[in-house]
Amino acid sequence: MDLRQLKFFAEIARFSNFTRAAEELHVAQPAVSTAIRKLEEELELVLFNRQDRKVSLTAEGVILLEHAQRILGNLKAAGQEMADLRGLDKGEVRVGVPPMMSAYFFPTIICGFAERYPHLRLEVSGEGAASIQKMISLGELDMGVIAGGHIPDNLEVRHILREEVVVCVPPDHPFTARSAVPLGEFARQPLIMFKEGYYQREMLFEEMQESGMTPQVVFETNLYTMVKSLVKKRLGISTLLRMVVEDDAELRAVSFDPPLHLDLMLAWKKGAYLSRANRAFADFLMEQVRSYGTAAGEENG
Repeated sequence: MDLRQLKFFAEIARFSNFTRAAEELHVAQPAVSTAIRKLEEELELVLFNRQDRKVSLTAEGVILLEHAQRILGNLKAAGQEMADLRGLDKGEVRVGVPPMMSAYFFPTIICGFAERYPHLRLEVSGEGAASIQKMISLGELDMGVIAGGHIPDNLEVRHILREEVVVCVPPDHPFTARSAVPLGEFARQPLIMFKEGYYQREMLFEEMQESGMTPQVVFETNLYTMVKSLVKKRLGISTLLRMVVEDDAELRAVSFDPPLHLDLMLAWKKGAYLSRANRAFADFLMEQVRSYGTAAGEENG
């Protein structure tokens, strides 16, 4: 068993497909298949179920994957630490950012970071909070922005900011005449909601269920731009972060009664080695967040 075999094995497990793994590895598919066959022969175990072109891990494969991810993670950490000894002349930061935040808060962060650290490579992945948590756990992301609430025990977090979750309606909706709307009234409206796995939806549905409310969902999507478009076309109303609604002249933001807020956190795997590049990004982000909070306070004052 060698590192090359383990890397091939981990990529196949990640994609559940030999061909996609080979494409990601930039290796011919037969070479990947041969490496896995030799690994199985060496271990005298079957690591993958291969049926109807679908690939899944056997029970033995699941156990090996845990070791493979730990070994490959340690190897990557060793490389990062050695690179750190050479300073910040090169390095990579892989961060996950929810789509809404990537459009309304992070462009300034990304541009500022690139200007300060021109030799560092920043790779941003746009995913929902649940997907970001999973990708951090698997080592596919170094860190990511997640929503507060139920933080997994395997993640370290640093609070970034708190943003209000508001009712998003067209300008002529009756709610615009109100200073705030109870959740119960919102639930009785035709609703355009994010799909399961998005924290904003889970937070709202949890509160509704605890109060015995049945939301009237007419459409679900994981695209916040589609949510905005459908609200404008009056298919229903929805919820978005205040910063997103107030940026659009064709929409109005109405607070909930009582107000609802989303706490956003920067998360990384607990116990994992954070390279100097990643630490530089985390420190820069917190610096910008403090500036944002100060500017927002002065504006509100």
